[in-house]
Amino acid sequence: MSNKQYSLSDLILDNLFNLRGLFGSSYGVAYALAMKQRKVSAREFGQAVNRMRSRQLLEITEKNNQRFIKLTQEGQLTVLFVKAKVQKPREWDGKWRLIIFDIPENSKEQRSILRGLLRDNNFCKLQASVYISPYPLNREAVSYLSRSGLSEYIRILKVEEMDSDKELLKRYGLKRITKNHGR
Repeated sequence: MSNKQYSLSDLILDNLFNLRGLFGSSYGVAYALAMKQRKVSAREFGQAVNRMRSRQLLEITEKNNQRFIKLTQEGQLTVLFVKAKVQKPREWDGKWRLIIFDIPENSKEQRSILRGLLRDNNFCKLQASVYISPYPLNREAVSYLSRSGLSEYIRILKVEEMDSDKELLKRYGLKRITKNHGR
């Protein structure tokens, strides 16, 4: 997405995400980067930051008389969901992508977030804690799973054959690719 398509808030969130804002970024650096990408006054920047702070998308901390902006988990997810939208390939490669997970009970919220991420990426529930799609999971989503620590509870598989995928083919409007081996 180009910078012009982003709202100022989305631009700031995206910049913080790219700067690994989950660890914190200097307020001044975040402002300078926004200024470089779009003409924005200090007042507009501050108002956007305050709105996002009230929506609990980011937090501001102070250390050694310097202000830092840090994405909250909700802010990270907001950026991730925007970035993680998968563009459907023109042609299906004939392979299914399976996501299998077993996230501990004390992480119910993260499990719920993962399910939403998968649904937003054209995955459907095959059975409990198993989701499937003909399309790959976007790199941003995979990167988030690694950073969030969830990747240790998740397996991502690429499957060429299934016992019966008629319903899935119908659901996704796909046709089975037949391999011609010169016969």
